[in-house]
Amino acid sequence: MADPSPLPGRVANNQDRASNMGSADNHGDLDDVDLIQRAWERERPGTPAASIGVITRIWRIGKLLADERRRTLARLGIDAATLDLLSTLRRAGPPYRLTASAVAAQSLVSAGAISQRVARAEHEGLVRRERSDADGRLSYVTLTAAGHALIERSVDGLLRHEEALLSALTGEQRGQLSEQLKVLLASLSPYPGHLSNERRGDPPALPPTPRLWQRDRYERGVAEPGLRRAAGRGRGAHRAV
Repeated sequence: MADPSPLPGRVANNQDRASNMGSADNHGDLDDVDLIQRAWERERPGTPAASIGVITRIWRIGKLLADERRRTLARLGIDAATLDLLSTLRRAGPPYRLTASAVAAQSLVSAGAISQRVARAEHEGLVRRERSDADGRLSYVTLTAAGHALIERSVDGLLRHEEALLSALTGEQRGQLSEQLKVLLASLSPYPGHLSNERRGDPPALPPTPRLWQRDRYERGVAEPGLRRAAGRGRGAHRAV
């Protein structure tokens, strides 16, 4: 979160600002996010600013990690959408096969997006599609030997690299951070039932309190049931490995 421009008409006291910044610099544990938060607390004492210390850091870390993952996947020779598809099948265990609807459910993207991913991966020889002998309406997606080899190599390289990115944290710190982020993520995410309703094409009910995760998708979905945003494919592709 960049520090917004001063409000129109505000006269800045440069001497006081320089004094305050110099005082902050005397504390080695302060970073620029702390300085932004302190500046807003000074400039608008009646406005809560404590969220800056959490949200701005999460936002910056997310941007850094997203950029780093894109570079890493490029080095590994796999794109994010293919990684998500092959990872979903690999995590299922032998025989590495799921229905197309199950793949869509685990990837948090639309059936249409999954169909495109599967078609592309099938063309590259990474998966194969086959109809169920018992129920011709069911379509299965199965990992091929080439797809298995690619995801093994990619996941190993990616997770080893991302493990190194967390080297500044101890094991205990990682565990605590993971649990705290789990609480925050759950508080901002829609309830699982809403996703199920949307996949059936039913208008998703808005939660009793505002949720940030694809909020506009839910608000628009009430008027346009089953609406899917193309941008969601990119977000879903980074969901897991």
